[in-house]
Amino acid sequence: MQNQKQYEIDKKYLAMARIWAENSYCERRKVGALIVKDKMIISDGYNGTPSGLENCCEDAQGKTHDYVLHAEANAITKVAKSSNSSEGATLYVTTSPCMECSKLIIQSGIKRVVFSERYRIQTGLELLEKVGIKIEQIEIQ
Repeated sequence: MQNQKQYEIDKKYLAMARIWAENSYCERRKVGALIVKDKMIISDGYNGTPSGLENCCEDAQGKTHDYVLHAEANAITKVAKSSNSSEGATLYVTTSPCMECSKLIIQSGIKRVVFSERYRIQTGLELLEKVGIKIEQIEIQ
């Protein structure tokens, strides 16, 4: 288990990610993500549609459109467009990453992932563990 000070910091960043998730237009699940490096938030994201598309995540039947970007992908692509580097950073995300986002996390150089809710499919977490990225679940209210 990590030290108490880091645990309290992690809880605060997860709470901020949860607040950021409220920006999402998705009905089924709102997810928020923050990338933190050297005690600074260097990027943020929430699930939604790519720029230029109507910000509607689900079809009339409630099924998520294939082109919806996950919060992690939005945060990683946002940092890629900036002068910041995510090498060695921590990703805080409200829901554990899927396989596709886990691949992006690996390639972006993020070394630690802290999440609140465990997604029903856990292959993304298994991949992160396989390559040595630290993962931690902290449930927050």
